Amino acid sequence: MTGGLANRVAIVTGSSRGIGRAIALAFARAGADVVVNYLTREAAAREVEAAILGMGRNCACIQADVSRQSEVLRLVGEAETRLGPADILVNNAGIIRAQPIEQITEQDWDDLMTANLKSCFLMTQAVLPAMRARQWGRIINLSSVAAQLGGVVGPHYAASKAGLHGMTHYYARCLAKEGITANVIAPALVATEMVTSNPNAKPDLIPVGRFGEPDEVADVALMLATNGYITGQTINVNGGWYMS
Repeated sequence: MTGGLANRVAIVTGSSRGIGRAIALAFARAGADVVVNYLTREAAAREVEAAILGMGRNCACIQADVSRQSEVLRLVGEAETRLGPADILVNNAGIIRAQPIEQITEQDWDDLMTANLKSCFLMTQAVLPAMRARQWGRIINLSSVAAQLGGVVGPHYAASKAGLHGMTHYYARCLAKEGITANVIAPALVATEMVTSNPNAKPDLIPVGRFGEPDEVADVALMLATNGYITGQTINVNGGWYMS
């Protein structure tokens, strides 16, 4: 099956499960070749790879810690060798650490900033030269309602996600005339392992009264990947928790 992303190459970080998995599969259904990135869950990543290959698309399943520059450069280089330069980057990989305020340490702060914010900077910087050379690209960063309302994890998580908004605005403004867009998706309480394992995450926090589904976020990612006129925006997929 092909569609709006035919002959495009997409890198989706943290795509062995949850929202990243849903986005990788949605892009493949739309015709893209996809790089499935994972850190530790190889078996789950291989299942996503098999599903994409089953659709008749090309797929590269690559392990890498995207919070480390050497690993990022290896990932992007291997992806280009196997599938071609990236047209679309989805910065989805990240971690959550629900903690009482008094238990958050300097190391906790540094860990979340590195995994959730620095990783997106490193990945974006790595794919941009090829995008700029071709004058086409889509950068999609997965944030959270925590960036807007504080959320239910902690200040370290909220700050790491809020940083994505400022970074995205800069790239969007800087690259607008080069055919490259940069946008944020800010979900709230999507039914993934990260959310269901957090005792503070309850469906009654959401006005629509339920957790979101990963496919509902993937629908928005697909829209942003196929649209060249939306840039510098935050698309809220949050069941009405934060209204802008």
